[in-house]
Amino acid sequence: MSNPPKLTSLLAPDEPAPFEVVCATGASPFVLTADHAGNLLPRALGDLGVPPSELARHIAWDIGVAALARALSVRLDACLILQTYSRLVIDVNRPPGSADSITPHSERTPIPGNCGLSAADVDARARAVFWPYHERIARALDQRAAAGRPTALIALHTFTPTYLDVARRFHAGVLYQDDTRLAHALLAHLRNEPALVVGDNEPYGMSDETDYTVPIHAGRRGLPYVELEIRQDLLADAAGVAAWADRLAALLVRAFADAFPT
Repeated sequence: MSNPPKLTSLLAPDEPAPFEVVCATGASPFVLTADHAGNLLPRALGDLGVPPSELARHIAWDIGVAALARALSVRLDACLILQTYSRLVIDVNRPPGSADSITPHSERTPIPGNCGLSAADVDARARAVFWPYHERIARALDQRAAAGRPTALIALHTFTPTYLDVARRFHAGVLYQDDTRLAHALLAHLRNEPALVVGDNEPYGMSDETDYTVPIHAGRRGLPYVELEIRQDLLADAAGVAAWADRLAALLVRAFADAFPT
């Protein structure tokens, strides 16, 4: 495995776009995002010095989130925007320039291809992956605002059952900042299911320093939102994906009606 060359440009014309849009004109008030849906690497970056076994792990992407997001989009008739490249290239849910934006290591795994980058290297990754993805989200939200359509942003993520040898007891987590309207309504519905252990800003919290998609696209616009984390082992097969998509589709609709009664 060799380290990638220094870059002035990144994605070749025949490489996949940095985002995919599903159900762009869906009737639902929900707009779904999946920041870490893919684990592709641009050819120009080689393998980042990371073996394939590591690129298949959660350090490279949110395992199961793409399948869940697609299933949820169908059930809700909701616009979905997925990001297709690995978060090891650049994390689109981290502020540009932050310590975790292009991480030199993830958990115990070093990422040699992310070390010693120049400002031009960093900018090339942002221009190829980060900005196009976020510009597409912004465009979707702008179009809905211009059409007078109600909108709530649902940011979908998954988390590993064990992190640095510590098991996580949560089945899911509901994340939010100051706007608790939709998050608290959804949290209440999820916690009505006795078999579920649901975290309130767990296993992660949300902040402007550690998150980008929700603070920028929902927070600055004053849109209702919730960020959802589902444990990856619960999405390991089609039955698990279907069960969680059914659950979330029903409960998001109820939570939205609770938070914003007509």
